[in-house]
Order: sequence, then C-alpha cells, then structure tokens
Amino acid sequence: MRLLYVFLLILAVRLASVFVVQTYYVPDEYWQSLEVAHKLTFGYGYLTWEWVQGIRSYVYPLLIAGLYKILALLQLDSAHLLVVLPRILQALLSAYSDYRFFVWTGKRKWALFLILVPWFWFYTGSRTLANTLEASLTTIALSYFPWYGESTAYLWPAAICCFLRPTAAVIWLPLSLYHLRKSRQNALELILKRFVLIGLLVAGLGIAIDTYWHGQLIVTPYEFLKYNIFNNIGSFYGSHPWHWYFSVGLPTVLGINTLPFIFGVMETVRKSEKYPVSKQLLITIFLTLVVLSAVEHKEFRFVSSLLPLCLYVITDALSRWSIRASSTMLWTTALVILVGNVMPAWYLSTVHQKGPIELMPKLRDIAREYKDEREHQANILFLMPCHSTPYYSHIHQNVTMRFLTCEPNLEKKEQYKDEADRFFEDPMHWINSHIPMHPLTALPTHVVLFDPLAENISVFLRNYRLLHRIEHAENRQSRTGRSILVYQRLKKGEENAFNRGPDPGQNEPDVHDHPPLEDLVLANENENLFN
Repeated sequence: MRLLYVFLLILAVRLASVFVVQTYYVPDEYWQSLEVAHKLTFGYGYLTWEWVQGIRSYVYPLLIAGLYKILALLQLDSAHLLVVLPRILQALLSAYSDYRFFVWTGKRKWALFLILVPWFWFYTGSRTLANTLEASLTTIALSYFPWYGESTAYLWPAAICCFLRPTAAVIWLPLSLYHLRKSRQNALELILKRFVLIGLLVAGLGIAIDTYWHGQLIVTPYEFLKYNIFNNIGSFYGSHPWHWYFSVGLPTVLGINTLPFIFGVMETVRKSEKYPVSKQLLITIFLTLVVLSAVEHKEFRFVSSLLPLCLYVITDALSRWSIRASSTMLWTTALVILVGNVMPAWYLSTVHQKGPIELMPKLRDIAREYKDEREHQANILFLMPCHSTPYYSHIHQNVTMRFLTCEPNLEKKEQYKDEADRFFEDPMHWINSHIPMHPLTALPTHVVLFDPLAENISVFLRNYRLLHRIEHAENRQSRTGRSILVYQRLKKGEENAFNRGPDPGQNEPDVHDHPPLEDLVLANENENLFN
C-alpha cells in the first residue's frame, strides 16, 4: 500500500505540472508532436522540413493522434482538450518513470525527494517533447537494468529510445558493454538472442510505421544522423563551444542539485568499491557528454536523459551521508535543495515566455468568431522569429495562417539566408514584396508580432488597430520583446475612428502619423500573394 501512496504523490506532482507550467520553452514541443498529430487526425496543419525530409519518426505523434481520434469520434475535440490531454498523457508516463526511479534506487526517501523537486524535470516532465519521452524511457530502462541480476527487460525501452532519438545510443552503448562484461551468460548467445532480436523487432516495427506514414521506405534514425550529425545541419540553429555541456548545459539542468552531484562524484571517486552502480553511471555520463560535445548545436534538453543518472549518484551519496549526519544538517540540506529548485521552477513555469501560451486562446477566438467585410474567416500573419508560437493544434480552426519560415540550407546555396532572417534585415521591403496591398481586403486580417517590430513597420500597421497586448518576458531583444501584439485590420468605415492621430494620453503603437497604405507606391504588389 505504501508504494501506491508513493505513486499517487508522484502522479499528483506531475499532473500539477500540466496546469502550473504555462510558458513556452522550445518549438519542438508543438511542431514535432502536436502539430504533426493534428494534421494526421484532422487533415490540416503544417509539417516542418524535418517531416518532409523524413528525419523524424511518426511513432510519438501517432500516440497523440490516436488520442485526438478518440476525442474526434466522441465529438469532444475542443482546442482545450487537444492541448491538455497530450500533456496529461506525457505526465502519466513521466510519473511512471519517476516511480520506477524510486524502485530502482531501493525505495529510499532521498530518491523520492530528489525525483520530485528538480526544477528542470518539473518544467519539462509534462511537455510533449521527444526529449521528455526519451528521459522517461531512459529512467524506466535503467530501473530494469541488471545491476545485480540477469534480466534483459531493459532492452525494450532502451531500443525504443534509440530508435526515436538515435543519440540515446551514446548512453546505452557503455551500459550494454557493462552488462555483457558482468553477465554470467554466454556473451555471443546474449547478443544474438536478446540484443539483436529485440533491436530488430523494435527497428522493424518503427521502420514499418515510418514507411507507411512517410509514403516511402525510410529509416528515420539514419536520416536523423545523416542530417544532424554527418551534415551538421543542427549548427544552422546555433553553435556552442565544445565545453558547453560541462560548463553550462548539465550544471543548468541540475541547478542547485549540482552541489550534491559534485559531492556524489567525489564520494564515488574516493570510494568506488562502495558505489559500483554510481561508478558505472558516472562513466556513462562522462562519455555521453564527451560525444555530445563534438556536435556544434547544443541545447539543455539534449542532456535531460542524463538527469536520472545524476539523481541516482546524488541519492546514493546522500543516503550514505545521512546515516552520520545530524537532524539539523539533514533538514537544512533538504530545505536548500527544495528552495533552490522551487524558485526557478516557479519563475520559468509561470512568468518567463508566457506570451505565446496566453496568445493562442485569443487567436482561437478570432479564428472561430471573426468575419471580414466579405464574410470571410480570419487570415493571420505571424511576423515573428519562426515557430515562436504553437500553431493549428492550439487553434483547431482551418483558417489561413502564415509565418516566417527558417529552413536550413539543405541545398547548400552560397550566402544563404532563411525567410525570417531576410525579413528582419528589412521588414518593410519583405512586406512590400510578399503581402498584397490592393484592395485593402486582401491584407491579412490579423498580424501578430513582438513589440520592438511595431515601430519598424508603422507604415504597414497604419491600416490596423491594436487588439491585444500580451505580456511575454522581462527583457527586450532585437527580434523578441516584452510583449506580443495582435493587430486587427480596419474594416471599411473604421479608418476615421482609429487613425485620426495620436491621443496625447495614449502611448500605443497602433496609431501612426503616416499616409494610408493604399497611397504608397509598393513594389511587386501583384506577386507572392498571401495564402
């Protein structure tokens, strides 16, 4: 019964994160899962270049698409449920993996405490990211790993993990070698009857699923490695120095837990014979960081699968330390760890980059209710860095939408710049070249942008009025800002009401002292129509 209470506690925390975490982290949370599932289920949406080139597996989006299909059959496919239920599904899997972590570590109190409090896991544990799925599967596999026995059950979640995220093999290669070395079974027999067999079954099923949905024979793990590793496409989205994972990445993911982790490393190195599991985990962590450091493009979420390994090392060390520590030291240590995790978890989950999440219900209402002079539905233009918001999965209306794309240089063109870069170099030139201006009803009905851009395209916004201002972040940057602005095109007869000139008591960027847009000479007005 005690284990049931433990699981219910873990489940409560993970489900709470679904509703507490209401901020934007990375585009892949939506564009590589929910958006794909939405298009599969409802027939409209947007697939990014990764799906066109076939470097992503459909396995994870299909799980969400199955949930969407059930909702559609029950006529319960509201936008709210399409957003919340996939997160609940992921939270359930994360909760089970947390429970398995507790069991794996010997049901220690420190294990339960340390799996519940990490800020990064609270922040990402219910997000529909492939990295979150990978971290959950990694924890489950580690809990079934034969640290003291001969079980091979771990190979199933490990194989799935490696198929979905090929870089996960960096973790499982040293652990598999450790398994073969310590096992009393014949190594060749173990490889052929377990490793190869399970690997072929998982790979075969995955390839069959991807071949069907991509429409051609395809091995997505190979395509993933070809584009991201061999062709180094990932560097298009940013590069970091080789030491970044050691100096910034992993310490940030661990947060305040970096301190007890360093203590655990020191204890394991000094008394390796007392910490056999931690010793092997540290070797795996180090090798994984070394390999990942060789890739230019680095992100915090790419080391999220190392979190359970690090937490085990901490648990092992603190559990032994607790035997001789005073009650005051124990409670002080726990309090410091708790507060050090709660603060970043609260800030990043509720304050930082909350704008895109608060924006989508407003756009949903616009998409559902707005009609222009011709009784046409809204068409929405996002003039933001690409993938700055979720898309059709959060609106669930088949309206026209357009955003600035940022495909990498797949054709290896000289001096290549993606559409978003070209736009921000000269916003008005891009608008004049890509947006039809005559008649005014051909303009997008709504424009979404970050506040720093409003001043640069004030001439274009002369024909719009500010509809919503949504707080986003504390810092204003060149392409993002403190607020997200939503503009609505003026209808016939509204020009005089909204564009007479600035009100002395108003400081909004929707009023500009410029001639009407239809009086301007615009280039290429008949080309590249908004669609």
